[in-house]
Amino acid sequence: MVKICCSLLLLSLLSGQLSANPGLKVRITQKGLEYAKEVGLEILKQNMERERFPDLTGHEKFGLGNVKYNISRIRVTAVELPSAYISLLPGSGIKLVIGNASLTIDMNWNIRTWMFKDSGRGTVHISKVFVTAIFSTPLDNTGPTSISLTSCRTTSGDIDIKLNGKSGFLHNFFIKYLKKPIHRSLVTNSCPNIRAGIQLIDENLQSLNVAMQIDDLAEVDYSLSSLPAVFRPFIDLDLKGIVFPAGNYTDSPYVPASFTIPDQSDSMLYLAFSEYFFQTSSFAYYTTGAFNMTIAEETCSYFNINTEIFGTIIPEVAKYSVTPNPVMLKLMATEVPIISLEQDSFTVEIQGSMEVLAVLPDSTTQSLFTMNIAANTSISLNVFDQKLMGSLCLNRLQFSLAHSNVGSFEVLLLENILSYILHTEVIPSANAKLSKGFPLPNLANVTLTRPHITIVQGYVLISTDVHYKH
Repeated sequence: MVKICCSLLLLSLLSGQLSANPGLKVRITQKGLEYAKEVGLEILKQNMERERFPDLTGHEKFGLGNVKYNISRIRVTAVELPSAYISLLPGSGIKLVIGNASLTIDMNWNIRTWMFKDSGRGTVHISKVFVTAIFSTPLDNTGPTSISLTSCRTTSGDIDIKLNGKSGFLHNFFIKYLKKPIHRSLVTNSCPNIRAGIQLIDENLQSLNVAMQIDDLAEVDYSLSSLPAVFRPFIDLDLKGIVFPAGNYTDSPYVPASFTIPDQSDSMLYLAFSEYFFQTSSFAYYTTGAFNMTIAEETCSYFNINTEIFGTIIPEVAKYSVTPNPVMLKLMATEVPIISLEQDSFTVEIQGSMEVLAVLPDSTTQSLFTMNIAANTSISLNVFDQKLMGSLCLNRLQFSLAHSNVGSFEVLLLENILSYILHTEVIPSANAKLSKGFPLPNLANVTLTRPHITIVQGYVLISTDVHYKH
């Protein structure tokens, strides 16, 4: 069947291994299902009008002999699908009903009996066509998810045939022998065509069971984690929503908390990323050392940092290093950054350290002192190019002396210069990485339109419509 229509709906039936709480909830509203149906039917019409059908050859009983026929160059010229609806069968599958459809077909025909023969072009109008199909998928964790067509039935009411040929007076006689093979072909081919479409969709949806690469350091698992919750106005899907170091899918030390999406239906689709999702991201990147950074004289964008600069503030540094030497700063997170989602607030608490080293003429380094850093930051979010992107803002900094090889000194004297370095070097570097974004769960050819982000306690909610391009 049609990719957008079935993809969104069959997605609701997929499940991996069962889990108490997800990292990401997806809600498909009635508005989304209606859009899927409309787009799907339009694509179905276009595909049928492009399809080339095999020739029909055979014979029908006629008195003491047979009427032999051949129908060739069959082409659908018009399709009307005035009525179609989809109903959800909780825990079982999806029921698709197309009602009162009609088709107009052009064809070449040839018919022979022992007494006469004739051939020409013909037009067939088939009306009152009804198709009822039920799709299902295993709802356990015994193997890869598969989608199958478990039931399909096609019925047609009226078949009106107009023939152009030499023996016009015999056409009404011929028509009754052509109706049977045309009817058989319609009934026989409709369901296999639907089954073939489902197999293509199945191949596309299998990609949802595979981890998506975020960057060289991390991957994200968007596979479904539990049975779908089907309600009258919407479908809720639970996805694992866990980020892990690339190539190292290990259990997260965090436990996802339960949360509920508010009852909204203005958008086609809602994506709710829990605090757990972002905390596993923080853990994955902390594990891979993504929060570590080295700032050297040659990489500093705004000014050259050397022992002379620090020596004007801390006399002990000047005494320790008489000749001005370049300075290297080594920053690292000492704990996994803590994510907190509150109403209209996305904050990240970072505990880290900054080691200041002098680069000696022989290229060796000598540690001068190490500072503890406690940083309170906030993140603003946006969606662009099917990715969730962030921008980091530094709210508050607190420094304390962890270790010194140049004696004790007043930390307050260094706060301005260290804060400046963090604002001009560290934050832009972090934002460059955040701007690459997290890939959102996605189906082929489906893009998000007019996404809106709301931050509430415990999760980030993206409300969006979708657009299908084929």
